[in-house]
This record gives sequence, C-alpha cells and structure tokens, in this order.
Amino acid sequence: MEKFILRYFNLIRTIIAILIGVIVSVFLIFLISREPGFSLRSFLLGPFLSRSRFSNMVETASPIIFCGLAIAVAFQAKQFNIGAEGSLYLGAAVGTAFAVSTRMPAVFHIPLTLLVAAAAGAAWGFIPGILKARWKASELVSSLMLNYVAYYGGLYLINFHFRDKGAGYLVSHQLPQSAWLQQFLSGTRLHWGIVLAIVFALLVYYFLYHTTTGYEIRMTGQNEHFARFGGINVLRIVVLSQVILGLLAGFGGMTEVMGIHRRFNWQMSPGYGWDGIVVAIIGRNHPLLIIAASFFLAYLRVGGQVLNLMSDVPWEMVTVIQSLIILLITAEAFLSQWRYRITVRQAERAGGGA
Repeated sequence: MEKFILRYFNLIRTIIAILIGVIVSVFLIFLISREPGFSLRSFLLGPFLSRSRFSNMVETASPIIFCGLAIAVAFQAKQFNIGAEGSLYLGAAVGTAFAVSTRMPAVFHIPLTLLVAAAAGAAWGFIPGILKARWKASELVSSLMLNYVAYYGGLYLINFHFRDKGAGYLVSHQLPQSAWLQQFLSGTRLHWGIVLAIVFALLVYYFLYHTTTGYEIRMTGQNEHFARFGGINVLRIVVLSQVILGLLAGFGGMTEVMGIHRRFNWQMSPGYGWDGIVVAIIGRNHPLLIIAASFFLAYLRVGGQVLNLMSDVPWEMVTVIQSLIILLITAEAFLSQWRYRITVRQAERAGGGA
C-alpha cells in the first residue's frame, strides 16, 4: 500500500486537494446562499446540464491546453518564461492581419494563417530566450515586461491598421470564410481548434519523451551542469524551449480567433497565458496531464459562471472558491510530511531487513 502511495503520490495529493477544496466550497455556499442546495448543484453540475454549457467548457479548454503546453516546454528546461500571454496575443493579432489581407482557398489559407501566428509567437519567445542565453537576463522579468509590449503592439496593429470602423466597437475586420476553423456541432461553438489542441498535446508528449531534442530539454532542466558536461548545447536549448513556448501560444491564440470570434476582438488581454501557468503546474509539466488540468480549470470557470448567473452567490465568492481549489492543488508542501514519513518507514524496514 505504501509503495502504491509513493508511486502515485502526486495524483493522490491532487485528488485529496480537490476534495478538500470542494468541501470548503460547499461550506462557503451553505454559509452565503439562501438556497445552498440549488447553488451547489449549479456549481458542481452546471457545466454538464446543457449542451451549450458543456461545449462552452470544452471550447474554453482549447486555448488553455495550448498555453499549458507552451509553458510546460519552457518549465521542463527550467526556463521560467511567463510570456505565453504576450505570444498568444501578438500571434493572434499578426495572424489576423495576415488573414484579412489575403485571399486564397481554405486549404492554404487556414494553415498559412496558423503558421504566421505561430511564427509571430515564436519570434516573440525568441527575445527573452536570447537575452537569457547571451546576457543572462532573467527570462521571468523580460517575458513579463514583453507581455505588455505585445499587448499594446497588438492593439496598435489592429486598431490603427485593421480595424473595422463600421462595426461600432473596436474590432478587426472579419476574417474571410476561407480562414475560419469550422464549428462541427450544431447549436454550439465547438470548432476544430480543440482537436488541434489534443493533437498538439500528443505531439509535444512525443517530442519531449521520445526525441533527442526533447531529452536534451528535460536534461537541461534537471541539471544544467550535467547537461553541459554531457555535450548538450545548453544555450541552444534555452533559446529553443522559449521559441517553442511562443510558437505554441501564438498558434493557440489564432485557433481561438479563427474558430469562435472570426475577428480579433480582444481589447483586453484574455488571460489564457496565465491559465497556462496554472495548468502546467497542476499537470506537473506533463503534456497529457495538461489536457486533464485544462478541462478541470475550464470546468471550474464554467461552473462559476453558472453559479453566478443562476444563484445568489456573488462572483467574488466564486473567484475565492476557484482560487482555493487551485491553491490547494498547486501547494507543493501539501501532505509532504505524509510522504516523508512513509519514505522514512520504508527506509527503516529496508535497513532492519539488511
């Protein structure tokens, strides 16, 4: 039993954290709401009670998966780049500019638009990467600051060069239909971007765990000095990991524009890049676990929206509940003493047996 606990400790700890978070959430809802039973049902079951809400949960998870994968690649290399938000925003803005400026068949327009957005995101990820590799500049600080540059740069590009002045609000021209990602389930906004997100998660998993470059990224993250001693070009890996981060984030942002909005309408940063940090931590930087973590975060978001709309629980309390659950999951010290005691007992038994 103890071996099983140690082997699957992170999974068990995550499940316990979720259960504690749900129990505390139930207590808070009963404390605040006049109809706690209805409010609790809205929060926990709301995302599954209608096709539109369920599809909203799935479509919300799509860009979060891309950003979680992006952050995970950099984190695997021990590069604390938090620039996925900037790469997503700028990549989507540049991709939109390309899409509305060109006309071609969909078979070319869709992949080229996605590639342009990914290239813009990758170029943005290259900047903190080269700054870290050449001049030891903190990628945490540079990527954070560059998020603001990307945000205002994207706003300038759209609002001053590709704005639809007849729309009545600040949005870009609508993308031509040849650049749309089609929605495949009637009555919902589910589009092929979610399929691309799952495919990319599988590709990133294969890349990290079944290729030489992926091994070099993981080894650099585990022990940079050992990696350098083993002949790995650490400077190249530092830059490459952050370029891949930008590429994935830019690609993911463009799928959201092409699949749902069909025009660039983000006058505020959408926040998917920050969600990507959360799901990368919850998923332990593992691409397949990031899929589950992204759907879990999307479930909390949609459940919170339903709770806010259908019950008397204010949105601020919804945010507290969501934050509490995420905080417990991501707390590294949570139940660490339990794991330590089990490890010590096993070591004592092994020593006694010897």
